[in-house]
Amino acid sequence: MSVLVLAETSEGKFKKSTFEVTSYGKKVAEQLDTNLVVLAINATENETLYKYGAEKVLNVSDEALATFNAKTVANIVKQAAEKEKSTVVIIDSNANGLYLAPLVAVNLNAGFASNVISLPSSTSPFVVKRKAFSSKAFNNCEISTEVKVIALAKNSYGVFENEVSGTTESFSPEIASSNLTSESIEQTTGTVTIADADIVVSGGRGLKGPENWGMVEELAAILGAATACSKPVSDLGWRPHSEHVGQTGKPVAANLYIAIGISGAIQHLAGINSSKVKVVINTDAEAPFFKAADYGIVGDAFEVIPTLIEKLKEFKAINA
Repeated sequence: MSVLVLAETSEGKFKKSTFEVTSYGKKVAEQLDTNLVVLAINATENETLYKYGAEKVLNVSDEALATFNAKTVANIVKQAAEKEKSTVVIIDSNANGLYLAPLVAVNLNAGFASNVISLPSSTSPFVVKRKAFSSKAFNNCEISTEVKVIALAKNSYGVFENEVSGTTESFSPEIASSNLTSESIEQTTGTVTIADADIVVSGGRGLKGPENWGMVEELAAILGAATACSKPVSDLGWRPHSEHVGQTGKPVAANLYIAIGISGAIQHLAGINSSKVKVVINTDAEAPFFKAADYGIVGDAFEVIPTLIEKLKEFKAINA
């Protein structure tokens, strides 16, 4: 018996979310008095995972897997889970995970809980707490199947070191060539992606046009943040659709979300309300976003943002 975690990588390097799901998986394994196994695909520096509790890393190396394909990866996870006799499989609740986790659950005849936010409150019966109704409510979900699949919500548990003496084992699953279809994937241009960012700087129609996005990008660069936008902005073609966040775009669960010139439609708020701290900058004091904000600035973004950039540069210069 074991707990299996799927590691997420980008260009061979582990994403921060992998360290969170590994930290979480280690604690679940301790609750079940079993060991933690991490499945890594085309990853380097697998030893890094030992620091977060991975007692074994199954390393799959295959260039055919360079492009994500949910059906193929789900089949690999199934083979790994059967090999390691895993009773719990843990996946990140990111964009890929939304496609992947249900397929894994079907492959393993497993019960599935998405958007899980805490450790199991009970292991017999197996009960986890999860977000529901676009993060407006919570429920306690009991999974009664022999194998359980959990999709962990981003930034819900945290990253914790729990170093063990681990091992890495090469794993060569059967891969059906019929599943390896080529896919076109829209890439963001920034160095930090929305899915991995701790800080997200987002702009709306209040910025008046794509020619004014330079200050958003400059603020994001200073903060080491990803850039994002509201749906109307991407619909107008000011920014790529890959940056659209909200209920109908990409969900955001950042530590800090800065909204500039975004009124705060309910669909947008539903997609970002899992962010821990929300800062809103808007000229309209009655904008709905202010009701959801932790901090708000009523002011013109074309005056506020340059001043904020200047002050951040001064702060960084003093504290360099």
